[in-house]
Amino acid sequence: MSSVYDTLVERGFIEQCTHEKELRELLEKEKVTFYIGFDATADSLTAGHFLTVMAMMHMQQAGHRPIALLGGGTTMIGDPSMRSDMRQMMTIEQIQHNADRFKEQLSKFISFDDDKAILANNADWLLDLNYVNFLRDVGVHFSVNKMLTAECYKSRMEQGLTFFEFNYMLMQSYDFLELNRRYGCTLEMGGNDQWSNILGGVDLIRRKEQKPAYGLTFKLLTTSDGKKMGKTQKGAVWLDPNKTSPYEFYQYWRNIEDVKVEECLGLLTFLPMDEVRRLGALEGAEINKAKEVLAYEVTKIVHGEEEAKKAQAAAKALFVSGGVAGSVPTFTYAKEKLDEGVDIISILVDTKLAPTRSEARRLVQQGGVTVNDVKVPAFDAVYGSKDFNENGAFMVKKGKKGFYQIKCED
Repeated sequence: MSSVYDTLVERGFIEQCTHEKELRELLEKEKVTFYIGFDATADSLTAGHFLTVMAMMHMQQAGHRPIALLGGGTTMIGDPSMRSDMRQMMTIEQIQHNADRFKEQLSKFISFDDDKAILANNADWLLDLNYVNFLRDVGVHFSVNKMLTAECYKSRMEQGLTFFEFNYMLMQSYDFLELNRRYGCTLEMGGNDQWSNILGGVDLIRRKEQKPAYGLTFKLLTTSDGKKMGKTQKGAVWLDPNKTSPYEFYQYWRNIEDVKVEECLGLLTFLPMDEVRRLGALEGAEINKAKEVLAYEVTKIVHGEEEAKKAQAAAKALFVSGGVAGSVPTFTYAKEKLDEGVDIISILVDTKLAPTRSEARRLVQQGGVTVNDVKVPAFDAVYGSKDFNENGAFMVKKGKKGFYQIKCED
């Protein structure tokens, strides 16, 4: 068995680990069943989820068996970790729909054939629990004093932590116990914000079952100032191409901070680490070559090689020919409206390149908006069919990172 632990360390994944020496030896000698949980709070996985998916892929390639646990039950409560308020409650139908979408997306990255991986849903055992029996069986092993020292709860004490959410750690810990009993799962993995919840499950199995159990957390994708990476002005960077187009996805990684390039190459691609370090060491304008490699490689894994090539070609062609049809994010207006002309403020707001009309006006007045690579002269400028290029569209650009192609409705 190859040393996947060393691979994860070298590529920068691991933040914290219980019983490190034991786990390292176990991963070298045996086929380990491990799990990562995904609460179904939206109808698509995000760029943040993708880091944990990459870790699952490394583990499976090394011969270990992943369990992708859909949180059909825990999503009904909501994890208080890294949040300042309670999650909005969702219906069972919404949660099931989201879980079904997660299943489709995860199947693109993880092989579930021939028992190589397991897809489970904690709704199967959480929704029909008898609460009194659950408290007697599981709650007795948790100290409230110890739970209140956990980071996921401490951060909520001032704003107010509901008893509803206080149950979350017990439920996630019970998930680990249930997966251990059903499938022999001995390792839980997740983002570093899950450390307290993971420790709860490890401790529960060791107490109740008198068996070894392990926990391991990954680095969180963050910007240099500590904010979660994978957000744009329009919201999350999604893995669903209908929510974030392959072109927008490519552009997100093409435009990340210079200081994060080497880290993301290690975490989000399968490039050899010698190449990761070589690219990460590039300086000045040369670092843009590394960003292009990062954007292409990540887009290739998520959306396939063909879409990655189209996105790359679109980015390179953007200023030359106004984009490549189907690759650049596009907003459409009715032909009559474009024949008449649309003011630039409305275009910026409609495409969400600006959140408000006042912000759109400020951007134009500061010279930050171009149409077909020509600076917009005034906030009352009007554009339409007369501005179409040979592709039957015109290109609106905000700064260096925001692009939209404007076309007629079909």
